[in-house]
Amino acid sequence: MGFAEYDRHDGLGLAHLVRRKEVSPLELVDEAISRIEKHNPKLNAVVYKAYDEARSTAKGPLADGPFKGVPFLIKDINLPVAGWPMTNGSKFLDGYRSNHDAELVKRYRSSGVVLAGKTNTPEFGIPGTTEGRHLGVCRNPWNPDYSSGGSSGGAASAVASGMVPMAHGSDGLGSIRIPAAQCGLVGLKPTQYRNPGGPDDRSRAAGWVVDHVLTRSLRDCAGLLDWTGYPEDDAPYAPPPKQRLYTDELAVPPGRLRIAFHCATTHGGVIHDDVRNVFDATLKLLEELGHTLIDVPSLGIDWRSLYRAQMAVSGALFVANIDAWSQVIGHAPREDELEPLAWAAYRAGESITAAEVGDGLRTLRLMTRELLVLWRNFDVLVTPTTITPAPPIGHLDPLTVEPREFHRRQGRAFNFTPPWNMTGQPSISLPLGMSPGRLPIGMMFTARYADEATLFRLAAQLEQARPWFDRHPPIWG
Repeated sequence: MGFAEYDRHDGLGLAHLVRRKEVSPLELVDEAISRIEKHNPKLNAVVYKAYDEARSTAKGPLADGPFKGVPFLIKDINLPVAGWPMTNGSKFLDGYRSNHDAELVKRYRSSGVVLAGKTNTPEFGIPGTTEGRHLGVCRNPWNPDYSSGGSSGGAASAVASGMVPMAHGSDGLGSIRIPAAQCGLVGLKPTQYRNPGGPDDRSRAAGWVVDHVLTRSLRDCAGLLDWTGYPEDDAPYAPPPKQRLYTDELAVPPGRLRIAFHCATTHGGVIHDDVRNVFDATLKLLEELGHTLIDVPSLGIDWRSLYRAQMAVSGALFVANIDAWSQVIGHAPREDELEPLAWAAYRAGESITAAEVGDGLRTLRLMTRELLVLWRNFDVLVTPTTITPAPPIGHLDPLTVEPREFHRRQGRAFNFTPPWNMTGQPSISLPLGMSPGRLPIGMMFTARYADEATLFRLAAQLEQARPWFDRHPPIWG
């Protein structure tokens, strides 16, 4: 396997070479390991290396799925892999090892991928950056002085640097889309429950947290969702079935879509000029492609009520999550076992009342309907993925920035992604621009509930018009 040849292919392309016996799975794994060893000392994207297991797996019989032989990484949060550590980015869970594969991991294995390790994540996935005490700072391959995003920042850094063509991520309030935008990748948050969360999905925050991958190519994003995105037989919340394979949708013209555009932040702040320039260029491109653009200056939502409700429910769920881990670990967390941000969230969550949680759940249910009804008037909503390009390392340091100030800063960097976790809608970040300082900038497209098909059709049209696959960071090679 030549160095340049590995670069030229996405996951499906590498699997095609395996099927043609032009390359072996072991050669692919060795190439991935070589790249991890080369780039990880600077980036800190991979925090658990399962090299011996990966090589052994690659030598043995692999499932004959669409990604046969492709090296793959799992985010180190809430996705058990049998025999592997799972720290959720926290010292509190240090030493814990999973005793089973999650259902999604089983489906990954059945696709033919070879699991090679785990990627960096901030403590319990709270920050929109991957910086922390336990697993350390993960850096952006485009410029290591900047954040790779979070909480799937390790996955994004690994893919953007060319270690692997795709990697697992999870998204609770933007944790796939934010790092995808900051590292120049495709990042889809699928419809709620499209991918499995079992057998134990207590950590999925009432369904807001969903899993998928960060990829360089759109077809890898579609192809793996085709393989993994079918209902669990014990889950009472299966989404509507899709009409056809998502990889087939990539060849279907999107038609003339009604695309609403919106760039007002929920707190009234102004988006960064570099982001605004890419947003304006994206609107121009959509118009050139024949779509009808609809200016929506305001979504008409009481954001303060929405986020107050979300914080009450999230806070209570976080306490329940930590208390459940306390039973596994054998003691409640001590202050030195949690970083300041998580400790503050845990202590604040303990004071939330039953009435606040109940009111929060009711408010979220009603406000979700208010958001979903907006799609009666258009097919897709386009916004920036983030308010600013990637912030410098340290700007969102959960160890040194006081929690209240941290949340203020985070709200002025990441603001557009959270509502669509609450509504459950599919939402995708596409790498459609760069800042003058050569930092990637993503644009986000959100469709009706269960309508990934429209997103894939539109994204394929955009990928053809403004190709991004061969756009690599300086660290590449």
